[in-house]
Amino acid sequence: MTRQLPDHLRDDVSTGTDYESLAATFRPLFSRIADTALAREQDRTLPREEIALLAAAGFGAVRVPRRYGGAGASLPQLIELLAELAAVDSNLAQALRGHFAYVEDRLNQHATSDQSAWFARFVAGEIAGNAWTEIGDVAVGDVNTKVRRTDAGLVVDGTKYYSTGSIFADWLDVYAEREEDGVAVIAIVRADQEGVTVLDDWDGFGQRTTGSGTAVLDGARVEAEHITEFADRFRYQTAFYQLVHLATLAGLVTGAAETVAREAHARTRVFSHGSSAVWREDPLVQQTVGVATAQGFAARAIAVRAAEASQQAYEARFLDDAEAEEQANQRAELDSAQGQIVLVDLSLRATSEVLNALSASAASDAKKLDRFWRNARTVASHNPVIFKQRIVGDWAVNGTPAPYVWAIGQQKPVEAGRTA
Repeated sequence: MTRQLPDHLRDDVSTGTDYESLAATFRPLFSRIADTALAREQDRTLPREEIALLAAAGFGAVRVPRRYGGAGASLPQLIELLAELAAVDSNLAQALRGHFAYVEDRLNQHATSDQSAWFARFVAGEIAGNAWTEIGDVAVGDVNTKVRRTDAGLVVDGTKYYSTGSIFADWLDVYAEREEDGVAVIAIVRADQEGVTVLDDWDGFGQRTTGSGTAVLDGARVEAEHITEFADRFRYQTAFYQLVHLATLAGLVTGAAETVAREAHARTRVFSHGSSAVWREDPLVQQTVGVATAQGFAARAIAVRAAEASQQAYEARFLDDAEAEEQANQRAELDSAQGQIVLVDLSLRATSEVLNALSASAASDAKKLDRFWRNARTVASHNPVIFKQRIVGDWAVNGTPAPYVWAIGQQKPVEAGRTA
């Protein structure tokens, strides 16, 4: 970006803060979360207390501008902070993905309308959850969830799956269709009302405590001012969602390396054909952990670097330069996709191969060291990387722009005379 923000906007726009000071605020809490992470994994205990502690400490408001009580962190700083959190418990980083996406949308909407009321809610510790995806007979590009008008006001009806973080949330960020005109909208619904039920029925083999279950809305009330058209959603939203996944993957690599390093240091049993009489001094063990540690460093660097274009897209919302904004949004999508392509493979290899530093003891179910690979595999399965590889290749070869928004659902019938 060639243009800079005017001075009078700098307190209204989150351009960054001192990262070490910001992280130091939360690291004691991260350490506390780490102490109980294994127990939550063993018992499949939802991190309700941990989410509440993070919210009370202001974690959900780090992107809110300083003028409104937030930390004013940049998007790359948020991604780095989420990677630190994911290193101790990757479920928490993903559980807050929907929240930070809604915060990001409010940050963008602040360019054209006052969002101070929402900023105050975030600073007070209120959390938003995700309720977008539908399964079953919904066709690709369609949505069954409706916003309809009743004598008592507007209500939302529908069922959502993969509702990440909604079970912990004060608000649900719901993708729906307005019944009266068929327009796609975003409805922000209070979670603590009759008519909203959030279930913990996610059955994945990884990321099991993210609260990514089913959300049922049955006549859930929504205020008119809490409905916006989907077309007005921030443009780099798909890139943003992927950036949180990149942070989670980076944290998983770091977490695996650090956990195995501790286990390797404490191990006393050795092999007769090993390279040292002391396990922690064996150069091959050190090499294995060293590679994983470096992979964690590289993963975090990729995630943070990939977020820079999205930060530029955010700042461009406050400048009267449509071309610069379009270029930044396109770069944001491509950079997040390129980061995904590299980090998926890197994280899966790193979280598996680092276990070579512990031999068969790495398979202990009590230690659940497999959680790093299982969680990485689960995160990597979202937003299919095989399609992102093609999209980046099409851009590199033909200059084809990356799509900003995509949908999932049942295949629609092919029209007569056309091929699929």
